[in-house]
Amino acid sequence: MVKDLVRRGRRARDQGRWTEAHAAYKAAFEATDPASGTELERAEIAGELGLTELALRKYRDAAEHLAWSLEQREALPPAQQRRFGEGLRKVRPFVATLILAVDPPDAEVFVDGKAIGRTARTYKLFLESGQHIVRARAPGHGESLHGLRAVAAAEHEISIKLPQAAVSSASDKAPAVPRPASASPPARAKDPGPPADPWASWPGTLRIAGIGLTAATGSLGAVFMIRASTADGDLEERNRRLDAAGVSQGICREPPKPAVCSELTRLRRARDLFAGLGTALVVTSGVVGAATLASFFTDFSFLRAEPMGARLALTPAVTPAQVGLVAHGAW
Repeated sequence: MVKDLVRRGRRARDQGRWTEAHAAYKAAFEATDPASGTELERAEIAGELGLTELALRKYRDAAEHLAWSLEQREALPPAQQRRFGEGLRKVRPFVATLILAVDPPDAEVFVDGKAIGRTARTYKLFLESGQHIVRARAPGHGESLHGLRAVAAAEHEISIKLPQAAVSSASDKAPAVPRPASASPPARAKDPGPPADPWASWPGTLRIAGIGLTAATGSLGAVFMIRASTADGDLEERNRRLDAAGVSQGICREPPKPAVCSELTRLRRARDLFAGLGTALVVTSGVVGAATLASFFTDFSFLRAEPMGARLALTPAVTPAQVGLVAHGAW
């Protein structure tokens, strides 16, 4: 199967179909077994995969595969060494190189939350330009986080030495108390977690109140809008009658004003008042309704009493340009 994939990738590469060639070489590289496959076979496939990634402008992946292939250069023919070396030289202006030293060497290393997948004392990694977080952890040691702003075509160095895990002094001083063989360990209370019923406890009460307030304000707003429309109709009707009677519309602008002017003013004020109240209540109804709807998608369990240390951790982060704290956890 690997040989068929390699032939398919080579044929697509020769015809300039780089996406198809990349898919074939990637499948072939993943299908090779490091235990049974030859070193030459894996090195050749990794190099060809890196060249297709270079053509597709996947510069970080191309640098990783080309560099790994050239680490086995003794197994590669000279012609392939030159091709893969030239490809790596073309990639370097687009990626940053990170030389990472870790102590202890069996520590797990994560870059932007993704595990490196191998353990070593020194790593040579390729990163895209921008901000990155490097984290390391090991059994019996504390964690360490470092922030890095990678610059293309530049080489960065980070040295991480994980501190020994702190040992509780209380446990060292407290004498061991023998426990009877028949005694069973005390049951630990389990956190029941947030209620499954969306109407339970105080969030449910607020939801019911929100639905009621939404309905009430929406209904009152609609009533006031209808009343404003009625007042507006009465005002138009009065104006039409005055026009039919030959009364000028500017008669109410200059004294002495006839009695009909006070009636028109009253209708106009009533229309404006009801329209304003109706608009305000409809808007309030929409806001309360949106907040009530959003509460059904909100987890209120974070409001329960819980030690901050169980949910949030602060770790010092030191870079050549800045010193600070990185907060990680759940809140």
